[in-house]
Amino acid sequence: MNLPVKFIEKYQQLLGEEATAFLTSLQSGKVQKGFRLNPLKPNFKQVRTDLSRPLNYVATGYLGAITGRSLEHQTGYLYSQEPSAMYVAEAAAVQPGECILDLCAAPGGKSTQLAGKLQGQGLLVANEIDAKRARVLAENLERTGATNVQILNEQPAKLIKKFKGFFDKVLVDAPCSGEGMFRKDPAAITYWSVDYPRECANRQREILKSAWQLLKPGGQLIYSTCTFAPEEDEQIAAWLLAEYPTLKLLPLKKYSGMDNGRPEFADGRAELTRAVRLFPHHFQGEGHFIAKFQDTQPQPGRRLKRAKKRSNQIFRALSPNEQGYWREFCQLQFGRQLFKSVDLRVLNDKLYYVNHNWPELTGLRVVRPGLELGVFKKKRFEPAYGFALSLNPAFCQRVIELSLDQWNQYVQGQPLQLSSNKQPNGWYLLTCQQKAFSFGKVANQVLKNYFPKGLRLRYGQR
Repeated sequence: MNLPVKFIEKYQQLLGEEATAFLTSLQSGKVQKGFRLNPLKPNFKQVRTDLSRPLNYVATGYLGAITGRSLEHQTGYLYSQEPSAMYVAEAAAVQPGECILDLCAAPGGKSTQLAGKLQGQGLLVANEIDAKRARVLAENLERTGATNVQILNEQPAKLIKKFKGFFDKVLVDAPCSGEGMFRKDPAAITYWSVDYPRECANRQREILKSAWQLLKPGGQLIYSTCTFAPEEDEQIAAWLLAEYPTLKLLPLKKYSGMDNGRPEFADGRAELTRAVRLFPHHFQGEGHFIAKFQDTQPQPGRRLKRAKKRSNQIFRALSPNEQGYWREFCQLQFGRQLFKSVDLRVLNDKLYYVNHNWPELTGLRVVRPGLELGVFKKKRFEPAYGFALSLNPAFCQRVIELSLDQWNQYVQGQPLQLSSNKQPNGWYLLTCQQKAFSFGKVANQVLKNYFPKGLRLRYGQR
């Protein structure tokens, strides 16, 4: 790896005697892989993956590489994530029932981790400004099976109209100069320049101004980057403390190899040591900076701006026929109605679970307003792929367990001939190794394929 000369000179000056070890670690090219288990899944530790190298700072985190084409990845049991990045959501210390905003969420590693910590309670709003990356975010969150997530594709400032003072915690994993990823992604070196960290810092301050308004009084703001640049790390933390006097910097627990923030890189504030720096010559992972702030204002009740007229909302009500199709599906699959009718909404003929207590989203660019349950077509209801991934097979009445070979065929788009006892026609939850992976429809002992076409080339062995 050829590091820019100006980059080398910068960190020789900043790190002094430590610079040689730091620069050598970057040029080594040795990248540590990691992954997490998903606590939202039933029996989530029952995976065919080596769990012998657990991380002591993330209860569900492990060192090691996983394949993105496996059953366990497709069903959302495993998520590949760089070990340093896992500590950001861990530092947020999310509790079930909280309302959380991941403001710069793609590709979704931190959002999926936050969703797991919420355990289906409260609300996670995952926002990504780039439309293409927002679709990747939606796909990654879909696999988790989380039912309490809304995914948006908005400018941070645009969210203030709907969510001002709403969130218990706001996580800003800010777009940055990416110095911490040089070893993992050498292409990041090509767009680095001496001025780039300063340019990124200006953008970060604008994002944080919005984040501050989205945070409820008494809430917590978690700020992180994947860069070593003081302009984007300690200097941004110092700016926040100066700009917003009610904020205080909370101490973060330091595990082996984690460094304190460095006051000398900013304005000398002693409390900057409470932040976390992850250097690759000290820590088994890539470069990261994490700071956690507590707002000390009194905590009034949460207030939401709701639409004045129902006609202004993005959803429409279910028609009587649609209600009948949904009720029939639930009765066959679950033996009961799965959701309250007040929490069922239709958008573009797709049926969603959207808790009626969640904020109203009119006027925002919405990728997913809630859990997609399925789509209404002419005289029928078709259940959604993401709905299948959210279900525990133990609570379903119509389940077909497939072998790994059959899973391999199905995720590549092939229908299957069923040779077991005759199954009544209709929809079934499909499982492999007791892991729900899709819905399929039986017609005269043929299992028709409803695995999403866009995913078929990603999974299975060819």
